Amino acid sequence: QVHLVESGGGLVQAGGSLRLSCAASGTTTYYTMGWFRQAPGKEREFVAAISWSGGSRQFADSVKGRFTISRDNAKNTVYLQMNSLKPEDTAVYYCAAETNHAIIVVGTGDYDYWGQGTQVTVSS
Repeated sequence: QVHLVESGGGLVQAGGSLRLSCAASGTTTYYTMGWFRQAPGKEREFVAAISWSGGSRQFADSVKGRFTISRDNAKNTVYLQMNSLKPEDTAVYYCAAETNHAIIVVGTGDYDYWGQGTQVTVSS
């Protein structure tokens, strides 16, 4: 079992930046890590994902060019660097881990473990 804890959320003005962290603990495995977000009244949506080696990355169209995902396996930590933030980025951000696929997947149902989320609020 893997436990995930997000941190780094907060309040920022439009155009600003935040870096989210996701610390993982538990059984070591070759997992893909993903970031998802959910705004009030909306479904949880895919944001970004990274393979266990860090060699493959995928981003939602809405964040391409603005967000970067990275991981430090020695620290069991995954990061989401968010730049040029927009009010529409406001949401609870969740990190997730999946172990069942050899490729990056983007569906919420594909991921096996989830953190509790961290709030990101972007003001205009």
